[in-house]
Amino acid sequence: MDPFLLSLMALGAGWVLRARDQQRRIARLSTHLAGRGIERHIEALADGYLRALGEPDPQRAAAVWTLLEGHEQALAREVAQLARSFADVPAEQARVSRLPVWLPGATRWGPWFDMRELLQLHARGIRRAVDVPRGQGAAQARDRAYTVSAEMLLLQHGCHWYCRSRTVASARMVARHRTPHAQLLAGVSGQTRSAYQALTGVR
Repeated sequence: MDPFLLSLMALGAGWVLRARDQQRRIARLSTHLAGRGIERHIEALADGYLRALGEPDPQRAAAVWTLLEGHEQALAREVAQLARSFADVPAEQARVSRLPVWLPGATRWGPWFDMRELLQLHARGIRRAVDVPRGQGAAQARDRAYTVSAEMLLLQHGCHWYCRSRTVASARMVARHRTPHAQLLAGVSGQTRSAYQALTGVR
């Protein structure tokens, strides 16, 4: 058979396998996300932090910060619930390939990590970040908001990585939030960063 035709057939088969695998993963994660407002809280906090930090009137800024506290606590609570729910997923279905791109059967023959552990890591990181007192100074509020933002966006990155690949997840972070993966990792707490690097192998 023509080598070119064989190559086309192999590419087509690979595309079908990738699409099926990604659809299964998206459906699996969506089942555990259903009924939770994690995405809504992330969007509210991302917009709210920018508004609060850019507000020149201290009283108005304080009102925004107070409103955001509810979203922070709800986010931490719901991510913890997500981690507990996803913990019931069978081990083989929770594997995430450490390779930068999707390859057939990579979670069987290549390096991988456990999505159940990653979600638990994110739940702990977000809880630590939102429990830090905001403080009175603008610099303290900015630093805290930056850390919470990095923690929650790294969670988003992990979900995209599980459903598709590390490269796609990183590209989405740049496209949607203009934030490279390395910058997210630099912005989270030292505890989250160390645990994340040990689990995923990312440096």
